[in-house]
Amino acid sequence: MKKSLISVAILGAFAATAHAQSSVTLYGLLDTGFVYTNNQLGGHTYQLNSGSTQNTVFGFKGNEDLGGGLQAVFKLEQGFLLNNGAQAFAGDGFGSQAWVGLQSDAYGTVTLGRQFDVMNDLVGPVTAEFNTWGGSLAAHPFENDNLAANSVVFDNTVKYVSPTLSGVTFETMYSFSNKTEFADNRAYGFALSYVMGPVNLAAGYLQMNNVGDGTGAASTSDTSANFLAQRQRIWSLGGNYTFGPAQVGLVWSHTQLDDVGGVYSFGTGSYLGASDDAAGSLTGSLRMDNFEINGKYALTPALSLSGSYTYTHGAYNGTNPGWNTAMLQSDYAVSKRTDFYLEGVYQNVHGAPADSVLSHAMINTLSPSSTDTQVAVTVGMRHSF
Repeated sequence: MKKSLISVAILGAFAATAHAQSSVTLYGLLDTGFVYTNNQLGGHTYQLNSGSTQNTVFGFKGNEDLGGGLQAVFKLEQGFLLNNGAQAFAGDGFGSQAWVGLQSDAYGTVTLGRQFDVMNDLVGPVTAEFNTWGGSLAAHPFENDNLAANSVVFDNTVKYVSPTLSGVTFETMYSFSNKTEFADNRAYGFALSYVMGPVNLAAGYLQMNNVGDGTGAASTSDTSANFLAQRQRIWSLGGNYTFGPAQVGLVWSHTQLDDVGGVYSFGTGSYLGASDDAAGSLTGSLRMDNFEINGKYALTPALSLSGSYTYTHGAYNGTNPGWNTAMLQSDYAVSKRTDFYLEGVYQNVHGAPADSVLSHAMINTLSPSSTDTQVAVTVGMRHSF
C-alpha cells in the first residue's frame, strides 16, 4: 500500500511538472463605439462601429517546454466585428493569425503560417495608428504603409525573430505564393528595432508582388490586401522618446505602387478605383511619403491625452496630391483591462485628379467622403481579457 501511495505521489508530481511547463491561454480585445462622420458617400452618418482604434479579436496562444531552452509555440486568433458578429476576414476560421513554431532562448524564433509582417511588428509600435492611443482611425491615407495595428495579414509565411541583444531585435519573413509562378502574389521583408531605456528606434522594408491577385501571400477574397498592384514596396523609419509621463515620436514611410488598380475601402467593403468601379479609375504608378509626428501625455495614471499629425505627399500620373491627417484622443482607464475613449480625426486631400478616387478624403475604416474633406468623432469602450 505504501509503495502504491508513493508511486501515485511521484506520478502526480511529474504531471504537475509537465503541466507547469506547458500552457494554453485564451485572450481577446473588444473595441466598439459610436462614430459620427460628417460625410460618407455624400451624407453624414451616426453608426455603431467596431475596431475604430484596435481590432476586436479573440484567440488562443500557448507553448510547450521542449527542454534545453527550446519551446514549441502557437497562436490562433480570429478577428470579428463586435457590432454584428461578422468575421473581419470573410471566410477565414482564424483570419487574424494562425501559426506554429519553435522558440529558442539562444537562437530566436521561427514561425510558420498566417502572420503579420515584420515591419508592422517592429515599426508599427512607434506610430500613433498602431497603438490604442491613436489606432485604426488615425492611419495614414489608405493604410498605405501597413503600419496600423495588424490590418494586413500574410498567408504561407515563414518568419524569423532574433533574440534581443543589447536592445536590438531583427526580423525577416517570406510569404510564399504557393503557385507554379513562384513570384506571383508573394511578399518578403525585414525590420530592425532598438529599444533601450526611454528610446525606441525602428526601421523596415516590405515588398509585395501582385498581392490581391487570386490566392497567395495576400488575397482579395478575404480583403487581406489594401491595394491591387503589380508591385508594392514600403520603406519606413521612426522612433519615440519617453520622458516622465510624456512620449513623443517621429515616423517617415515611403510607399511605391506600380501598376496600381484599386484601393480597398474598409467602409464600403470594396476596392475603389478598380476598373469596374464608378468612383474613378486608378491606374499607373502611385508614390506616397508619410511624415508623422505623434505624442501622448498621462495627466494621471488613469487619464491620458494623445495626438498625431501626418502630412502625406503623393505623386500620381504627373500630379502631386497631398493629404493632411490629424488625430486627437482622450482616454480614461477605469481598470487595468477596461477603458473609455473620445477621439476625433480630420483628413483633407488636395491636388489629386478630380476623376480619381484619390480626390476623396477617406479616413481608415470608413467609407469615402464625396468631397476632399472628412471628419469623424468616436466615443468608445475597450475591454481586454
